[in-house]
Amino acid sequence: MNSDSNVSLVYSTDTGRIKSDPVKASAPSSDGIVRIHKESKGRKGKGVSIIKGLGLEEKELKTLAQKLKKQCGCGGTVKDFNIEMQTDNRETLKGLLEKQGFIVKLAGG
Repeated sequence: MNSDSNVSLVYSTDTGRIKSDPVKASAPSSDGIVRIHKESKGRKGKGVSIIKGLGLEEKELKTLAQKLKKQCGCGGTVKDFNIEMQTDNRETLKGLLEKQGFIVKLAGG
């Protein structure tokens, strides 16, 4: 058996394919302005508001999304450092985010 330290185990008969530890992605840098986009393409006509440019880490995004979902009374999720809210009411989202101290602009249709 070879004792090279550069050799890594790829497959084990006990557990199957061995995956390397995922690299934690950091939040993308933002210009300080939060943008709320409206999107319905690929969602069977349902309107979704996407909040981009928050510049927060994933844990902070999840807590903010939880607060927004409770205050708007709708569903939502965090994907790719963006918050997707299942509502067309962007004005309400803008007001709630401005109360939290963000500079917000409505972008798109």
